Amino acid sequence: MRLSKSRIIAAKDFKTFRKKKNIIYSLVVVPILIAVLIPGVIGYVALSAKNTSRMSPAELVVLLPAFLFFYVILGSYLSTPIASYTIAGEKVEKSLEPLLATPTTDSEILLGKGIAAFFPPLAAVLGGSALFMLLMNLATKGKLGYYYFPDWNSAIVILLLLPLALLMSVQMNVIISSRVTDIRSGQQLGGLTILPFAGLYVAGELNLINLGDTSNLLIIAGALVVVDVLLFFVSRATFRREEILTKWK
Repeated sequence: MRLSKSRIIAAKDFKTFRKKKNIIYSLVVVPILIAVLIPGVIGYVALSAKNTSRMSPAELVVLLPAFLFFYVILGSYLSTPIASYTIAGEKVEKSLEPLLATPTTDSEILLGKGIAAFFPPLAAVLGGSALFMLLMNLATKGKLGYYYFPDWNSAIVILLLLPLALLMSVQMNVIISSRVTDIRSGQQLGGLTILPFAGLYVAGELNLINLGDTSNLLIIAGALVVVDVLLFFVSRATFRREEILTKWK
């Protein structure tokens, strides 16, 4: 596999994405909006509850890791329209056939498409999560008496779980996008990839699972590694450029 070919494919997709205003807006606006809204709401509740029992420091310590885990969901969500467009969108716009007709291997194409769909949402979510932690610290310091972020567990979530979850979502969406014939179907099916992470988030909010526990986070990371490896082999087995070229109408 020639990495230079994958880089060329990824660079071409990056240029295409920059022309898609809906993708740019979602990458810029959504992470910032969440980074501002959640600390704003928590800050308001914490301040208004300073002399009551509505929100105690113990409750905040349970909620904050779950709120940060929301950025794992966000990363999976933001990768869906990008990864769906990489194949299904280009097929609709008649720009995929020339690429598939070039002397590149399926692995080179998949890697290039994966790179293009992985790094933009990763950069957006990293920036959004950094702003989130800063604002959340300011909102909760008066209640907790100290700055909660960053800590070891937040590093695991942002630097380990987020990339692994993004990789899973990108691979799933590329596989789905290569099997459907329109962008909408690809995005609708690809959106289902956030469900496992949404379930973990809800469980964390309900205190059914402690998302602030290092062991739990590492177990989730280990499961994601296994899933990502399996999806790698599935994507190579299911991506059929000849079928895309001849059967899609």
